[in-house]
Amino acid sequence: MLVNAKRVLPKSLLLLLVLLFVVLHSCKSDNERAIELMQETRLIDGHNDLPLKLRWLYSNHLSKVDLRTLDTTVTNINKLQASHVGAQFWTLYILCGAQNKDAVRLTLEQIDVVKRMCETYDELQLVTSAQGIADTESNKIACLIGLEGGHAIDSSLATLRMYYALGVRYLTLTAFCNTPWAQTATPHKDHSFYLDAEPLAAFGAGVVKEMNRLGMIIDLTHASSATAMAVLELSKAPVIFSHTGAHAICDDPRNVPDDVLQRLKENKGILMVSFDSRNIACGEKATISAVADHFDHIKATIGSEYIGIGAEYDGMN
Repeated sequence: MLVNAKRVLPKSLLLLLVLLFVVLHSCKSDNERAIELMQETRLIDGHNDLPLKLRWLYSNHLSKVDLRTLDTTVTNINKLQASHVGAQFWTLYILCGAQNKDAVRLTLEQIDVVKRMCETYDELQLVTSAQGIADTESNKIACLIGLEGGHAIDSSLATLRMYYALGVRYLTLTAFCNTPWAQTATPHKDHSFYLDAEPLAAFGAGVVKEMNRLGMIIDLTHASSATAMAVLELSKAPVIFSHTGAHAICDDPRNVPDDVLQRLKENKGILMVSFDSRNIACGEKATISAVADHFDHIKATIGSEYIGIGAEYDGMN
């Protein structure tokens, strides 16, 4: 039987082109594929403590620094761009020593410095929603605000609502100290606040419900397992762990045990893995391999779709 060359040749050519594409694509290095992926999809880093360093080192005087090339901190804009960071949560870490004192004032000052950062530098764009991230131009870094330490609301839902109005989009319920309404897994030896705190008191349940109503993300980093379980049982919205790791890999108290991971999966939340040597490598030198071990465990336990990155630059070793 005669073969119609005009019909077969285009099909053969198409197949050849497909095979050539596959071969060329497979020749790309892991680094090239990673960069290509980050260029296609924004990498969102869930935790960066630069605002605290700006307070400590420069008293929030942005006129004294050039954030593009700043070298007294780990973070600067040029590094973020070179790393293909597409969206950055700037974390307002309010130290436990401010509890019952000036935590609200300190929080407002840190919100102010993040807003001024984004107004001063064209590379940064302050956003308050997922749509805002999607709408950010490709040559800009979408910036969001997270607040670390439930004591920063001073046990006031009105204060929580005002923070939301000012642009705060997640609240870490506890830091290194208990609040009157929630329990930390990582109490600092210098702080003895509310040692008899319940995992989630009635006011804490009200905080969870109000955050759900507002659309503010609940961050369970530093929360005790009992607190995390109580919140996961109550919350109607997905939660995050913004900077932590897997307890099965490193038994640091901040890290998340497998039973909480399973509840996180049911909640459709996300665990953002930190690069902090304390909870990634149990105090040893943190390496890419050590971080990958946490990724692998979480993937094997609940799936890769529940993994994120919360590097914790300028807030860790």
